[in-house]
Amino acid sequence: MSDTEELEDVYAAQSAEDTRRIYNKWSHSYDADNLSRGYRLPALGAGLLAQYLRPDAGPVLDAGSGTGLVGETLRLMGFDHLIACDLSPEMLCVSAATEAYESFHETDIGAHIPLDDSLCAGFVCVGAFGPGHAPPRSLIELARVTRPGGIGVFNLLEAHYVEQGFPDIMQALTDTGRWEQVHVTPPFLPFLLAEPDLWSRAYVMRML
Repeated sequence: MSDTEELEDVYAAQSAEDTRRIYNKWSHSYDADNLSRGYRLPALGAGLLAQYLRPDAGPVLDAGSGTGLVGETLRLMGFDHLIACDLSPEMLCVSAATEAYESFHETDIGAHIPLDDSLCAGFVCVGAFGPGHAPPRSLIELARVTRPGGIGVFNLLEAHYVEQGFPDIMQALTDTGRWEQVHVTPPFLPFLLAEPDLWSRAYVMRML
């Protein structure tokens, strides 16, 4: 099965268990498949976080950590206290080989993140919010585990995020004083060498 077929299967997933099964199967070829297509979300996510958060600020959650591409990049940039969480245990096993993380959690971030309130200084969640992936309410959990003043970075797909319900959740978190928007990128392509119609934006939020 090609990487494009894998991604299409994830987009069509009807449950967290479907998504877990697909990513478990894909885990050992995920990096080769996506990096060969010019996948740049991990580098962009890590770079945006580093622009607004000091490496010594505290623990950073890599939500939907996958094979650890974000964590490995953050570690190279001086972030030493990284927490990985992902739906797929096989993805977490691959990410452990990067030696970038100090702890791992197999979890559905749309249901519950097993971390204390305000534990983290920041979070990155990229590539996790397309169709068949984590639901909008994941943002509530991500905000909960991030302390006031902390920074959150995530991306949304331009063609899907409205119908998925992300604007309502984002506005609710703003209206209740949980966070504020500090930066939104122009539309960009997550894959430089593939998916020419798959446009995304990245969002940087500060917790209040």
